[in-house]
Amino acid sequence: MAEETLLLGMPQLCLAGLSEVWLLKELGHRHWMGLAQLAGRSVPDFRATDGAPVYAAFRALSVEQADFAVLGENDRLTIRTTLCRLTHTQCASRHELTCRGRPVGTVNLVSTFVRRAPRGGNHTVARVALEAFPKLMPPLMALGRAGESLAARAATFRSTGAAPEPRFAAAGLVEDGCVTFDPCPAQDFNGAGFLYFSSFIALIDRAEWHFDGRSAPQATTRRREVYFHGNIDPGERVVVRRLMDERGARERIHHYRLERAGDDLRLADAFTQRVF
Repeated sequence: MAEETLLLGMPQLCLAGLSEVWLLKELGHRHWMGLAQLAGRSVPDFRATDGAPVYAAFRALSVEQADFAVLGENDRLTIRTTLCRLTHTQCASRHELTCRGRPVGTVNLVSTFVRRAPRGGNHTVARVALEAFPKLMPPLMALGRAGESLAARAATFRSTGAAPEPRFAAAGLVEDGCVTFDPCPAQDFNGAGFLYFSSFIALIDRAEWHFDGRSAPQATTRRREVYFHGNIDPGERVVVRRLMDERGARERIHHYRLERAGDDLRLADAFTQRVF
């Protein structure tokens, strides 16, 4: 378990409060460093038996009870992080966010260890088990339940298409728009050459703005759940499809799907509740 308090400034903020994309980058780094600590290492340099680099690819994330709009310049954000192993290939982390003792959100991340095939790109990624970690132990209570539940919902969606909540399924999947983006290697890919998981969220936010963001320019995330299915190589494009979007007086809920342009490979599904 680790806890740190950060002073918020322009890099951590956006027009509507705490930047969700910055937050996910920060928590992704904490997850990665926590894996190194769990394996008894000073840095997260993981290798397969043949020496190929191994990375932790995020398979699912959830943002719960977020209140990012209350955070502003010079606020102090406390991040309390706990990490555990779920299976031989999957790990989960839970990040509890508070400001002045008040909860402002919780983020859960589930990752799996992956490697590329020799001389392969991001289309050849496969899971791999590592021996560097302690033997599997019962997951830490709340973290284990949350991580296992998130991983289970992601697996259920991949096999059955079941939405995480009934209200996302109630409206049906009625496609009413799509927009194509050309991710920039200098901005959207991480140092391992993958389209970073936080960039998926940035593309969804850009799509929301493209469709009708001007009607609610300061909408903020209250809850978001994302299931990741694949990745792209630099130079490939991403199609963001709006499958469901319902707007009330004070909130909007939507389901966006990201696909690889050219072969329509599904990259991610995101279910989001935004508040005005």
